[in-house]
Amino acid sequence: MATDYYNIFLLWERPVIVFALLVFPLGVAVLYPIYWGRRREMYPPCRGWIPWLGCAVQFGKAPLDFIEESRRKLGPVFTLKVAGKRLTFVTEPEDFDCFFGSDCVDFQKAVQLPVRNTASISEESFFETHQNVHDTIKGELAPPRLQKLCAKLNVKFAQQLTKWGKVGRSDLMSLVRRSMYVSILDTLFGEHVLPTSNQEAYLEFEAHFVRYDDQFEHGTELPEIFLREWSRSKKWLLRLFAAVVNTEEKQTRLDETLLHAIIKTVDRPHAPNYALLMVWAALANAIPITFWVLVFIYSDQTILAELMEELEQVIGGRGKDLTDLHITQDDLQKLPKLKWCVLEAVRLRGAGVITRQVTRSFTLRGYTIPSGDMLMLSPYWAHRNERVFPDANCFLPSRWENADLSKNQFLKGFLSFGGGRYQCPGRWFGLMEIQLFVAMVIYKYNITMMGPVPDVVSTCF
Repeated sequence: MATDYYNIFLLWERPVIVFALLVFPLGVAVLYPIYWGRRREMYPPCRGWIPWLGCAVQFGKAPLDFIEESRRKLGPVFTLKVAGKRLTFVTEPEDFDCFFGSDCVDFQKAVQLPVRNTASISEESFFETHQNVHDTIKGELAPPRLQKLCAKLNVKFAQQLTKWGKVGRSDLMSLVRRSMYVSILDTLFGEHVLPTSNQEAYLEFEAHFVRYDDQFEHGTELPEIFLREWSRSKKWLLRLFAAVVNTEEKQTRLDETLLHAIIKTVDRPHAPNYALLMVWAALANAIPITFWVLVFIYSDQTILAELMEELEQVIGGRGKDLTDLHITQDDLQKLPKLKWCVLEAVRLRGAGVITRQVTRSFTLRGYTIPSGDMLMLSPYWAHRNERVFPDANCFLPSRWENADLSKNQFLKGFLSFGGGRYQCPGRWFGLMEIQLFVAMVIYKYNITMMGPVPDVVSTCF
């Protein structure tokens, strides 16, 4: 016993041991509440246990299907760990206001890196000019300006649609793409500013842009070394837009276009980059949606007959040449069933996911959503919520009769154009151009579909 007391006495003579014995209880007293507090925080249920990779492999195979599978397993709020990122999904309509309106989330920070990767726009330039670019596009494509833009598109669409011929068999997407690409580019950029008049030059542009668009989703995340062909097309397009900007700066135009407004808004070194991004925004969504509208309409003879009757009441019976057909913005307002078809196609074939970055932790449904997470919302699945859209998987244009479209009010729960401060700035122009193109096609052509309506591909964008 005396020896034990002696050993303890010797321990107290060692400063390091004395320090440790004094500090350890103090450390426990300070850190335990912090640790316990963190343990008490409830984070959303999570999938993806593999370090860094998470569930990227399963997610990448069929993103939309995997999102819905995760919702069923984990509940209305859940997190997917994908390639070093935490993607936290909200899936119930009651929580969407938080996604769009919370001051704890940020749209610009969510999209800055994808913008840099796909258009080579620096972080500094993006944050300095993004809001001004958004507001410029919103102003240039606002409803009061649509009458003039509609008249230009009417002429351009007529020129392109006459090239379809009278009888034939072709790929509908290719026909729509070529007709709309040329028309929209000439309208928003100026007559032949881009290579739309020379067949060989245009085909080269189309090939590069289609490749750029097809792999755009991968380009937002993957290094260009893994996307060599995509990177080559991106650089080709940037060189083209650099030459366009250089030429247009020296021109004096009485009728300036959206391109010229953008050039004046952004810093000069990045003007070609913003021009590329603007063209992508103008073409990437409008063309596929137009294709789907036509597919849905021509696959349902009852709907087609109703639209034909509506068209005849507004612009007269068939017989006019397309170059003599003048459909105004006012005429389009008198074609509600056509607009219902467009919006219903947008509902069914709109964006897969939209995102915000969490800048400050907040609580949702009892879960702590930590700062740094990417907050995700899937319009694709939100539009298939049977509580909001009965018979959600069916193409039912008549459901839009309940929307007050005369006041530009969509159905509750419709999210394809986003929400909040940075709602899609070109949505009214986009709806107008699709309505106009579809009206002209229906007026002029009898189309027979060679197969059933194709299934949608499971992608996020």
